[in-house]
Amino acid sequence: MPPATAVPAVTSRLPRALVMLLACAAGLSVANVYYAQPLLDALARDFAISQAAVGGVITATQIGCAIALLLLVPLGDRMERRRLMLLQLAALIAALLCIAAAPTPALLLVGMLAVGLVGTAMTQGLIAYAAAAASDSERGRVVGTTQGGVLIGLLVARVMAGGVADLAGWRSVYLTSAAVMGSLAVALWRYLPAQPFAVKPPRYGQLLLSLLTLLARQRTLQVRGMLAMLMFAVFNVFWTAIVLLLSAPPHNLSQTAIGSLGLVGLIGALAAARAGHWADKGLGQRTTGYALLLLLVSWLPLWFAQTSLGALLLGILLLDMAGQAIHVTNQSLIFATQPAAHSRLVSGYMLFYAVGSGLGAISSTSVYAAFGWNGVCMLGATLSLAGLGFWRMTLRLAAH
Repeated sequence: MPPATAVPAVTSRLPRALVMLLACAAGLSVANVYYAQPLLDALARDFAISQAAVGGVITATQIGCAIALLLLVPLGDRMERRRLMLLQLAALIAALLCIAAAPTPALLLVGMLAVGLVGTAMTQGLIAYAAAAASDSERGRVVGTTQGGVLIGLLVARVMAGGVADLAGWRSVYLTSAAVMGSLAVALWRYLPAQPFAVKPPRYGQLLLSLLTLLARQRTLQVRGMLAMLMFAVFNVFWTAIVLLLSAPPHNLSQTAIGSLGLVGLIGALAAARAGHWADKGLGQRTTGYALLLLLVSWLPLWFAQTSLGALLLGILLLDMAGQAIHVTNQSLIFATQPAAHSRLVSGYMLFYAVGSGLGAISSTSVYAAFGWNGVCMLGATLSLAGLGFWRMTLRLAAH
């Protein structure tokens, strides 16, 4: 990569308060992307959208996420990141207010696309900022803590949105979030140090071309991206099919109860921080192996989810701990390769995530319709085993 984006090496430890601010900001940013999921019924009623078509709200958000990964997130390697995030926060607040005031389905979709676009750019930009601000000896821990904030925001968003909507209507969810984002903007402006470039950064077109070069040539990104693709496919195989299982007899759980199960995954935030700490100590490969094995083992209790909620909760706990450990270790190892390209590295890495998530969701519903829950478990275990096998293969190739 060109040295134009080089920054001075970081040697001092980040203050704990600043790390927690980054984690909170990442969690609050990503939550905006997921508020709509428990609100689909209310949106369908208010805008007279059919149940079949209201899924387009989520689709618009995901399209915004994909555009952000390709076009906005790499900007962090060109623009000073603090200034960039403040501009993105202003755009995010405007998008949230657009949704809250949307009079028509068209404006609602525009607002959702914008929230997916800017919310994703903010979240990944904060992770890149954390990686750049941390010293080599603590980068994994700092990234792990920030990623833990993302996980908490993602899980709590669904529960919080449903509760606020029940009290004051769905529009209040986005008005409340706009106010919170305004407070966050003040906090980041006051307490987030700037990250100036040592020399002039490359042009925007060069950034996008170099992202393609990273994807084509950076072996660590390729290997860790493939592991992420398989791991996120496993995640979406489970979370897509579990709604179908638990909403049917004998469980007959409500959507709120099903969404609350995700809170079990909050323990995964602790796993994320520990995995980053182990990566800092040079144990990234070992952590990856154990986490992939745990991902495979998690499907054993999940097999009995049809008859036992206890087995289901244990399976969710193991699945989420394994997934977060893999995710944070991946990011820690990728960020260590080229400090001058953190934003492009996270952008390229998350493209693998997007592909895996989409493939997992599509395959999950098809397998569930044809083979039921046992088929879903077999699919998830097979993908987990594929991830473990791929990791072992890359170790052998590296040894030779």
